[in-house]
Amino acid sequence: MAATPPVCDFGWKAPDFTLPATDGGAYTLGNLQGDNGLLLMFICNHCPYVLAVLDKINRDAADLKALGIGVAAICSNDPVAYPADNFDNMRKLAREHAFPFPYMHDADQSVARAYDAACTPDFFGFNRDLALQYRGRLDATRVNRQAPELRRDLFEAMKQVAKTGEGPAEQIPSMGCSIKWKAA
Repeated sequence: MAATPPVCDFGWKAPDFTLPATDGGAYTLGNLQGDNGLLLMFICNHCPYVLAVLDKINRDAADLKALGIGVAAICSNDPVAYPADNFDNMRKLAREHAFPFPYMHDADQSVARAYDAACTPDFFGFNRDLALQYRGRLDATRVNRQAPELRRDLFEAMKQVAKTGEGPAEQIPSMGCSIKWKAA
């Protein structure tokens, strides 16, 4: 089922966390943040919305790093109900797609809850003060409608954040599969 996150809550402060990653490391906000900000992405392995844009995510991550924006991804889906999203499969996906960023596992889903993540992909763009400035889409790509030359909404917004510390006032929400929450 498709889900859409809420609009950007400008200035909202990023909650800290420590999560294990597929590269064997453990990461916190402090060691993910770049000089000009941080992009956190909630993604997963099986979502067709994510799979449709993985190459673009890699491209934008590399380009944003060059602008001083740290980039990382988090998978928070229930790996029991959705085995494709378990940690071994996360490692496999990160390796197969040569992710240029840490891909972290939120096993207890506490980070997704703290961020109020709604879908995969869900993009959170923070400035150098870790204040939220972007919560929008990557671009206009849809699962069954690919177009290589779309405006790079996420990249352009984060480029603005890197330069000015502020994101664009107008943002189009991301759309994707809902986070797969564990049964209560």
